[in-house]
Amino acid sequence: MRQLLLLLLLTSPLFGQTQYPQDYFRSPLDITIVLAGTFAELRSNHFHSGLDIKTKQVQGLKIYGIADGYVSRIKVAHFGYGKALYVTHPNGYTSVYAHLQKFSPEIEAYIKKKQYEKESFEIELFPNVDELPIKKNDIIAYSGNTGSSSGPHLHFEIRDNAERPINPMLFGIDVKDTKKPIVTNVYAYPIGKNSHVNGSRKKQKLRLIPQRNGDYKIEKITAFGTIGFGIGTIDRQDLAANKNGVYNIKTYYNGIQNFEIDFRRFSFAETKHLNRLIDYEHFKTKKQRLQKLYIEKNNPLSLYDNIIDNGYISVTDSTASVYKVEISDYKDNVTFLDITIQGENKLPTDVKEKKVTQDYIVSDQATNLNGGNISVYFPKNTFYDDFHIDFNVTNDTLTLHKPIIPLKKYFTISYDISKYNKEDINQLYIAELKGWNNFPSYSSTKRKGDVLSTRTKDLGTYVLATDTDDPTIRPINFKNGSWLSKYRFLKLKIDDKTTGISNYRATVNGKWILMEYDYKTNTLTHDFNDGIITETKNNLKVIVTDNVGNNTTFESTFYRK
Repeated sequence: MRQLLLLLLLTSPLFGQTQYPQDYFRSPLDITIVLAGTFAELRSNHFHSGLDIKTKQVQGLKIYGIADGYVSRIKVAHFGYGKALYVTHPNGYTSVYAHLQKFSPEIEAYIKKKQYEKESFEIELFPNVDELPIKKNDIIAYSGNTGSSSGPHLHFEIRDNAERPINPMLFGIDVKDTKKPIVTNVYAYPIGKNSHVNGSRKKQKLRLIPQRNGDYKIEKITAFGTIGFGIGTIDRQDLAANKNGVYNIKTYYNGIQNFEIDFRRFSFAETKHLNRLIDYEHFKTKKQRLQKLYIEKNNPLSLYDNIIDNGYISVTDSTASVYKVEISDYKDNVTFLDITIQGENKLPTDVKEKKVTQDYIVSDQATNLNGGNISVYFPKNTFYDDFHIDFNVTNDTLTLHKPIIPLKKYFTISYDISKYNKEDINQLYIAELKGWNNFPSYSSTKRKGDVLSTRTKDLGTYVLATDTDDPTIRPINFKNGSWLSKYRFLKLKIDDKTTGISNYRATVNGKWILMEYDYKTNTLTHDFNDGIITETKNNLKVIVTDNVGNNTTFESTFYRK
């Protein structure tokens, strides 16, 4: 079987961009498909790589293998996809199922054996081709809410043999959708020092005028020079009110197409460059994602097509022109937006502000910034653009610009802590100040000698903070000396208010037991069906450690027959 499947994988045909098999895959669920999220939807720092399928607000729905294949990867994590299953199919595609409650009995037994061998709840496995074969229609898992899920649903993907996610609807996964996309915002961007819109060199919000047929017009604008546009747009399906992403956007200038972005496939290597597609500063300040309908330098996204002049338009004096935007969802519901432009070269009434500081970032060069006991290192190509950066150090507080500029890479902040008392050093950590109340949020901190450092992709304000609080551990469904013979689960609540939980370890009678950690409910759960606990009298010991090394030990005795 191994040789047959490998041969099929190696010799599978390479389908053209639109030639995806329509009758090969079945739906992963046996309910009507209703979406909470669409493919390539704009998310924080990434494109959504699959479909989020609603599960009627419950967990435990049966999930089916969409075709024959084998389990090629299993990952169990506290965050991200939570419990996730990857099935590789003979036609070269891989299906992905995430945020699962649990796996089928055979797969569950396989995973638990490995978890006990490794003594870790978090695990990543790559079974051989003949270890866990799957047939179409097999129950492979049950839907859940694990990992970084905000509610019960199935995250479902189809990837090609280069691990690129593809819109699953291209394979015949059907969703009822007769509604046209909605435009929420439109902005015009003067590009270059001589350009202006409505007499201003600054970005201009344009007034949307909805039409009866669902299309939009814009109140006539005046402009001159090189101009770009950005829009906010969402799509809704028939059976859900979720604000989902659209499938395709085209633009036309005086009847000639000059820009297209098509959300049918992307690679994980490029997903972080979503922040180059959107107006990042607008998102950080107004919490609205505007898609720029033009391509700036250092934008490597592969989603663009039919581009003229990078999507910009050039408006000359005393001309009349029309800019049209065509927005489509996957079911070919189309919304049009028309912008009438009068070319008018008049002297702008304002000046485009440009902040100048003593420190300057050249994007294609590495940069070191130093002040007091703090240093910051930006590797080459951390940023998309050159700019003046605001860098200021006051005692142990680092002000590093405003968090309104997108980054491509992580950079490093380092603190020299040699001035601190030795007994205090172990409880120090680097925190980013967040929110209206400047709450110190733990930034993953490492120590080497007298230097604390963190790697981050966020500009903003950072401080040295101290965590003197130990984690807390509290039993949920038992007390010391309890009989738990009729219980299936052993549950505790763990928490750390300052830097968060780093790790935990639980033993019974000195033997490691598997406990599943749900960070959303701060709960540790052991399933007695694992069959590990066989004694009548059982001594439980749980050790929980936070991110600076503070730890708490909980001990209790329970009984089972």
